Amino acid sequence: MEYVRLGKTDLLISRVAFGAMKLTEAGGEEDAASLVRKAYEEGINFFDTSRKTPESEKLLGDALYDIRKNIILSTTTDSKLPDDIINDLENSLMILHTDKVDLYQFETEKFLPLPGGEDKIYETLVSLKESGKIAHFGIVTTNLEVAIRAVESGYYETIQFPFNMLSSDSVLELVKICEENDVGFIAMQPLCGGVIENIPLAFGFMRQYENVIPIWGVKTMQEMEQILYFNDHPPVVDEKFKEDAEKIRSFFN
Repeated sequence: MEYVRLGKTDLLISRVAFGAMKLTEAGGEEDAASLVRKAYEEGINFFDTSRKTPESEKLLGDALYDIRKNIILSTTTDSKLPDDIINDLENSLMILHTDKVDLYQFETEKFLPLPGGEDKIYETLVSLKESGKIAHFGIVTTNLEVAIRAVESGYYETIQFPFNMLSSDSVLELVKICEENDVGFIAMQPLCGGVIENIPLAFGFMRQYENVIPIWGVKTMQEMEQILYFNDHPPVVDEKFKEDAEKIRSFFN
């Protein structure tokens, strides 16, 4: 397993990240725990979940309870009031069996919290970091304008944004801007919500961007083993690979 620095956070994380939002679809507590432990045993150290999916958040916390100190844990909130954000975090900490999260992500589509704003969201995130309950914080969004503003503002350490081989040139530019500003880029929907069925091509595409950490949503052991296989045997990005990838991009775009 390769490990890379997640932007200015200086966290060294596995280039394969575990998306735990659909752990409830794994079949049960034992199946979910087996998936998580398999990922950990194979070197995956970055696990991403969300307050939106408390059942999956709990399954992840239960599975990681005894190895919490060895992994990097992230979760999110979409609450818009300071007290609600704090309550979300407290609930996440309790369910995840931890006293802090390594990365706390604020989900937003319509606006970007900035210092001095009337919403006090940015100040709340800073206070949580100062209290030691979160180590770093970033933004989750599907709004390209919000993502670009967050990167260029210099106030956020990471961005989580949809990114895959079907992404437009403007999204490719966002990845470049993140690299230039040392902002960690976490790619959600690496298979475009199931639209992309060619996992080798999808995996090879991601490997071209060393500053991009894809979050692979895993529901079965077969999916886990397939992702691990292509991590150990990444596709060769040659002219034939680029030609095949471009055909898929052209078809959907």
